[in-house]
Amino acid sequence: MRGDEERQAGFILMTTLEDVVPADHPLRAIRAMVDAALEQMSPELAALYASGGRPSVAPEYLLRAQLVQILYAVPSERRLVEELEYNLLLRWFVGLPLDEPVFHATSFTKNRDRLLNAEIAEAFFAAIRSQAEAHKLLSREHFSLDGTLIEAAAALKSLRPVDEDEGEEPPAPRGGGRNPDVDWHGERRGNASHRSSTDPEARLARKGDGREARLCYAGHSLIENRNGLIVDAELTQASGTAEREAGLRLLARERRRRGRGRMSVAADKGYDTKDFVAGVRALKVTPHVARKKRGSAIDGRTTRHPGYAVSLRRRKRIEEGYGWMKDVGGLRKLRHRGRAKVAALFTFSCAAYNLVRLRSLLAEPALT
Repeated sequence: MRGDEERQAGFILMTTLEDVVPADHPLRAIRAMVDAALEQMSPELAALYASGGRPSVAPEYLLRAQLVQILYAVPSERRLVEELEYNLLLRWFVGLPLDEPVFHATSFTKNRDRLLNAEIAEAFFAAIRSQAEAHKLLSREHFSLDGTLIEAAAALKSLRPVDEDEGEEPPAPRGGGRNPDVDWHGERRGNASHRSSTDPEARLARKGDGREARLCYAGHSLIENRNGLIVDAELTQASGTAEREAGLRLLARERRRRGRGRMSVAADKGYDTKDFVAGVRALKVTPHVARKKRGSAIDGRTTRHPGYAVSLRRRKRIEEGYGWMKDVGGLRKLRHRGRAKVAALFTFSCAAYNLVRLRSLLAEPALT
């Protein structure tokens, strides 16, 4: 028997967002960790606002919304606000009550410099890392290091010579429409001679021989080898030496946090240079770097130990984080321009990846 369509409006159902979200939903565990981190950051957040005046959008709302955008690969902030209008799960995670209107998308733009910046992102990342350390999930001895290129929100057509006079009109492109043709055949372009008019801080770089160069930033991270959690991260301009230079800074900060004790760091062949290996040894860290076939700076003092082969296997876990941040976290192609904004987004993405890993690790049954 065919049922009749109910055209009369239903009754208003009185409920709360807590009743809508299942008790075993993965976001519940993540929300608990995020709330603990924001509670820890509360004095720092309070210092950003004046004591009087009109109340602003709660910073906790914006920070949770930033995480929602990363966790659910929402392509834009306007789309995120639209999702918060009708998606009760995301609304619950952000903390917005049902009777409170969703803030405007421009709230992110207005708070970008004050709240959604690299300083707050680093504080949030450190708060999540401290939770992982409290659960004894971080290795204190064995680490891995690597970097990745993050494509900037700028096209090659935006490149202009650096010595071009201000106010001088660029050569007229051929063709019409929003994507006209630009002829640069026979012209040598590089970071020393050209800059992007769209994102001047982005740099031409490529990952490997035979690959095309793109306008990029370089993201660097240091993970611990036990569970693959990111313990430190940094974003720099892309260059041929950026990975090794940033790697030494990350190791130096980790050494200061850990104090004395044995440490080893694994890395790929790109880090097998005399300067990097010497810098690692100066920090009292054992360089478990993959050896090049010729001119390697790694000798039998390191490779003879069984731990060297183990480190080279475990270091590949660092690629899992980069893959997640690009495929899910929105770092395949950047949405923002400028090193400061990109650095904040990269650090937030690293924190979001740690949250996903922590939820899985804490949900595993404890070994007895």
